[in-house]
Amino acid sequence: MAHIPLPLYASRIPQRYSMIGARCKNCRKVTFPPSRMCDCKAKAEYEEIKLSGQGKIYAYTIISVGPPEFAEQQKLTGKYGIAIIELEEGPRMVAQLTDCNPEDMKIGTDVRAVFRRIYEEEGVIRYGLKFKPTKTATQ
Repeated sequence: MAHIPLPLYASRIPQRYSMIGARCKNCRKVTFPPSRMCDCKAKAEYEEIKLSGQGKIYAYTIISVGPPEFAEQQKLTGKYGIAIIELEEGPRMVAQLTDCNPEDMKIGTDVRAVFRRIYEEEGVIRYGLKFKPTKTATQ
């Protein structure tokens, strides 16, 4: 992860912690995080939607040597997984996997969002969502 200044990080806490997305009033497409423009090119009118936090691994990779802010985590856990999660409502998001052996993960594995410590920077512990497997995919 790249450095995220504290004011920017703090401004995104409500949507990130609560998984608040946006649904286009014209085409009904859901975006997360909320977008200012929809693919349908209609006037940007959205309604907030609370996302379920349920999804599937769409793609993933295993990080053996990560960025400096994850050095402490790597000392404790070693390798960790990063995945593109396809949420039940449709949007895809990048998130860290947790509570699993990253080498056991597969595309299609069911996952759910959990609130976890992400890293510490500027003397502030940064929390957010990671995804935990709920069961193994049958593929």
